[in-house]
Order: sequence, then C-alpha cells, then structure tokens
Amino acid sequence: MKRIVERIAGLVRNTSGVAAVELALGAPLVLTLGLWGAELGNLAITHMRVSQLAMQLADNGSRIGDVSMLENLKIYESDINDLLVGANIQAGKLDLFEHGRVVISSLEVVPGTEDTQYIHWQRCKGKRNFQSSYGGEGTGTDGSLSGMGPAGEEVTATEGDAVIFVEIEYAYQPLVSQRFVPDAVVRTTATFNVRADRDLTQIYQRNGAAPDPIAQCNVYNGYD
Repeated sequence: MKRIVERIAGLVRNTSGVAAVELALGAPLVLTLGLWGAELGNLAITHMRVSQLAMQLADNGSRIGDVSMLENLKIYESDINDLLVGANIQAGKLDLFEHGRVVISSLEVVPGTEDTQYIHWQRCKGKRNFQSSYGGEGTGTDGSLSGMGPAGEEVTATEGDAVIFVEIEYAYQPLVSQRFVPDAVVRTTATFNVRADRDLTQIYQRNGAAPDPIAQCNVYNGYD
C-alpha cells in the first residue's frame, strides 16, 4: 500500500509531461480558430470580388452600343452576351454562373409619361434559382415601381435615359468547411446611368437570319 501511495505522489510531482498535455488540449482550439479566421477572410474576399463583378457589369452595360454620330447608339444581344462572357472570365475560380446568377435590368421611364419607372428589358445568366428582387421585364408599366434599390434609396431613370441595374446572388463556396459559415450567400447590386444617347427602342439582333442567343430570365444555365 505504501508503495502505491509513493508512486501516486511521484506522479503528482512529475511535471515533465505538462507541455505535451497543454499542447494536446490547446492545439485543436487554436487550429479551429485559425481555420475559422481563414474562412471568414475568404468570405470577405469573395464579397469584394462579387461586388467588383457587379460594378464591372453595370459600368460596361452602360457603355455598350454602336458608335455613330448620326443616330442614337443601338445595343445588340451579342453585346449583352459579351458582357456575361467577360464576367465569367473575370470571376475565374469563383465559377460565378455555376454557383450564382446575374440579372441585368434596364430601368427606364414608360414612354409617354414624365417619370413612371419600369423595367424595359432584363437579361439573366446562371444556374442559381434567383430572380430580380424588383420584378421581371415589364414591371412598373402600371406605376407600381418607384425605382430599383433599397427602400428609400431607390435609383430612378429620367425621361429619354436609362439606368443599368445589376443584381448578383452567389452561393459561397467554402475554403475549409461549410460549418464555419453555414449557408453563406453573397448578394450585391450595382448601377450606372447609360453614358451616351442610346436607342431605347429594343435590343437588336446583328443578323436576323442567324440571331444571337438571348440570355432569357426563365433559363437557368451557365458556361459548361
């Protein structure tokens, strides 16, 4: 019995394994916090990149059109398709159209009215189940649309002009694990006024005999 007590007392006084025990207990916590921080950092970077994509689409969408000194600039379905292809290239490994969706809207004033806002046309791309938060093409012809954007901060078009409004929703793809940021979804918008006199009649086809594909909003596809 005395020998057992002495052995227990010796174990109590023995501190040679303290560092190993502390490491074993602390390492999982430190590692978890490190991975969590890395995931949150990656989420922040993803927010920034998606926001930049929306800005690029809205900015370029406000500039497209034939260069002409004799008439208002026409835009074509191929112009819209080029915008989307460019966004896909810029997105890179985000794989924007596989995990997200882009909605491009042209906010204008209903012809024959002074300031009644409506969505004249809308084009979409991406596999994610998402539609514009402000309605589809034609929304507002009845005067129900005050503009596009957060309540109280809506952007509006002026008569004879247009505003390009871009919405993106993207399902965040985790760097480490979905457990650190469960169901994270990135949503962003961007808007630019059209930069030059634009033909607001319609989006044209360059070759009616061989029309370019239209990025319809009832189709959910990406670039495979």
